[in-house]
Amino acid sequence: MAEIAIDKVDALKTADLHDLCDAADDAIRAGGGFGWVEPPPRDVMERYWKGVLVVPERVMFVARLDGVVAGSAQLVKPPRNNEAQAHAAQLTTSFVAPWARGHGLARRLTVAVLEEARAVGFKVLNLDVRSTQDAAIALYESLGFKRWGTHPFYALVQGKPLAGHYYCKDLEPVQQPPAC
Repeated sequence: MAEIAIDKVDALKTADLHDLCDAADDAIRAGGGFGWVEPPPRDVMERYWKGVLVVPERVMFVARLDGVVAGSAQLVKPPRNNEAQAHAAQLTTSFVAPWARGHGLARRLTVAVLEEARAVGFKVLNLDVRSTQDAAIALYESLGFKRWGTHPFYALVQGKPLAGHYYCKDLEPVQQPPAC
């Protein structure tokens, strides 16, 4: 049985950084990119992940399969000057390497981000996803995210426009009616 762990991280060991870059490269090549269409050079990818860790508005989670970093997701808090949207955070940069799929890592990453968002007091969690990412869409909808819009020219991949879907999830506890 595979050992699975989801960790909130604020630093990455060298081996973890290499595993994270490898997993991201594999996910991008498989069409599960989070902005990239082709993997960038390794130094660019490493700088990206190191940069994520120093942005105070970003909380990074990594998924490990048998001790190897196999995926990641981020909770992005709104900027401090955005008082009107201070109640809402975003789930972004969520992926699992193709070799690690089928173990529930994506679900566990998403739940970890949801729990963190609730724990720090956010009322809404937003996300967006390419329309071609059927497994991600099914996961988000199974967790109660509601699609509220579609952008027909969300991304440009190999010169062709792709639609993208926008989702939100109410993080407020469900009010139960009083017992009779």
